[in-house]
Amino acid sequence: MFKLPKYQAPNFEELGLLDKMDAPFEVCEKDGVAPEDFHSTSMYPEYYKVKGIWKLAEESRMDSCVVINDDDTLSVIEARNLKKGDRVITGRSEDGSTGMYIHTNGFHVEENELEDQFVFRTGRSRETAFGKDYDELYALLNYEKDHGKVVFVLGPAVSFSQEARLAMQSLIEDGYIHGLMAGNALATHDLEGAYFKTALGQHIYTQQSLPNGHYHHLDVLNKVRRSGSIKQFIEDYDIDNGIIYSCIKKNVPFVLTGSIRDDGPLPEVIANAYEGQSKMRDMMRDATTVICMATQLHTIATGNMTPSFRGVDGEVRPLYFYAVDISEFVTNKLLDRGSLSAKTIVANVQDFITKVAQGVKQTQ
Repeated sequence: MFKLPKYQAPNFEELGLLDKMDAPFEVCEKDGVAPEDFHSTSMYPEYYKVKGIWKLAEESRMDSCVVINDDDTLSVIEARNLKKGDRVITGRSEDGSTGMYIHTNGFHVEENELEDQFVFRTGRSRETAFGKDYDELYALLNYEKDHGKVVFVLGPAVSFSQEARLAMQSLIEDGYIHGLMAGNALATHDLEGAYFKTALGQHIYTQQSLPNGHYHHLDVLNKVRRSGSIKQFIEDYDIDNGIIYSCIKKNVPFVLTGSIRDDGPLPEVIANAYEGQSKMRDMMRDATTVICMATQLHTIATGNMTPSFRGVDGEVRPLYFYAVDISEFVTNKLLDRGSLSAKTIVANVQDFITKVAQGVKQTQ
């Protein structure tokens, strides 16, 4: 039975921080411009002293500013979204001495008792055995199905396989996925798979390249644009399978963000990068588990807006973040950018998601 680890909040009395100064702030003088020496948030729980009280910035993310609201609550806001008159916390100490404290060990994990300093395979690579990770993920997803919000972040490779598309469809329809984020390509090739049974002109099971198959995704884009929306296209052409079809069927929200190299794009794709980022941020605000698959840029973008914790009903719980890719470079790049709480799995994502869909059903 899956059980969330208990969060240990900092004891400010034991830390000798009860009599420390309030967190300093300056008033924002211009929209979208932070004061000098602004404090930038991390992935960890952060506490700020406001009018003598230590408060947690519950809805956090990396690389943003902390604003003291009129009612003295705290908001974490991207610098570009600051407004003139906002009270923005300043200062860059993290030890509580100036009213700011970063809590890095709230979810205490016992130290490894192994004393040997020379050991093999301490990293996570193609040689790592991920069996335990899969079992933990099955238990987590079965818990989150009813107690959390699971968001999948997908690259187009997930739509290139018939088995992977069916696996994603079953997870969506069985209630394991509560939100989806992707680019134009994932949705386009998934709809291509539903209409033509191909992805980039290759059959999604046999991988055979079909005559004029390179037109297929362009034809689908054109048809969807003629219909005016993905939902209308599904109705117009009696689409009955796939990832996007299942999201529409089960009312699972999705955010599709554009790229400079997009064809089309689909009508629902957000072309403005910052509008797309804001929509992704909205979806991530209450996510408790995130699984990113075969999409380097979307994974890093999502990692940057994802803290290591989530405040739910006044309680603090961990936010689980998985990055799955066949390339070790991609998974390592995520860790190098500061997403230290991410769990990485090196795998073919088509095989990964098929295994996960089978595993959650067998262990529920």
